[in-house]
Amino acid sequence: MKVPGKQLTVVSFNTRGIPVTGSRLAMRYAAIGAELEAGDADVVCFQEIFTYWHLRLLARRMRSFRHVSYLPSVAAPAGGLVTFSRLPVSAPVYRGFGIPPRAPGISGLTRLQAWMKGALVVRLRGPGLCVVNTHPVANRDGDWSEQNRFYAVHRAQLDALTRAVRAVPAPVVVCGDFNIARDSSLFGRFVASAGLADAFEGRCPATFRAEYLPAGATPHCIDFILTSAGVRAESATALFTGKVPLPGGPGYLSDHLGLCATLLFSAGRPDGKAPDGRLPAGRPGGGAPGAVR
Repeated sequence: MKVPGKQLTVVSFNTRGIPVTGSRLAMRYAAIGAELEAGDADVVCFQEIFTYWHLRLLARRMRSFRHVSYLPSVAAPAGGLVTFSRLPVSAPVYRGFGIPPRAPGISGLTRLQAWMKGALVVRLRGPGLCVVNTHPVANRDGDWSEQNRFYAVHRAQLDALTRAVRAVPAPVVVCGDFNIARDSSLFGRFVASAGLADAFEGRCPATFRAEYLPAGATPHCIDFILTSAGVRAESATALFTGKVPLPGGPGYLSDHLGLCATLLFSAGRPDGKAPDGRLPAGRPGGGAPGAVR
């Protein structure tokens, strides 16, 4: 039994928002939404919500998640990030990562994609816990060494994410598809500088499916639920690990596994503000109940 105000179940899931056609997207999203609606998660952090159609597909199936937070942009939620909550939220804020540094081998298109990335910060009004949803740019090489062409881009985005995490009041949980391997120096440096711990304590399986990688490539754990001081994981498990029945035959709901953690924490300020009463800088997002019904 959950302890009100002290216990929270959080899910993080990259929904495989592309390709829009040929991936049974509407069928997969319907199944994702139905499964989560039937579960006991309090908060769900989605990545790759690339259009408002994507968002509506999920919202129609997740009626009990009355609080839907994102930063509206012209075509889609900013960064493809949307956080669903069964608990009231206040003052969602989106913090973009900015333009990454130029690096050999990194195209202008990749830098543009990186510029569109960021972190969505949502405060749960009752518990006072901050939930950060994020999705840094992908590393197409599967190599996270300092010699790799993506290293400087990843480091710049993780530094921006560290600043975003430090700007919000504790306690905080950070969720998302980080696109960096758990055993990389980038991950170790980030969790140390941001003061975070892995809810799975290093025991999470590879979260990107081998079936979607080139032949011979090694799958890695690249999705995480991370916690600050004052928060600890009571339990953590992977979701959507196998194929599910879909029209046209069984299939995976995404190229990623989902993550779920039940967290115990010390409540923060009821108003969800920083200790000095100020909200951290950033662009205010939307969070009105029923906005996408």
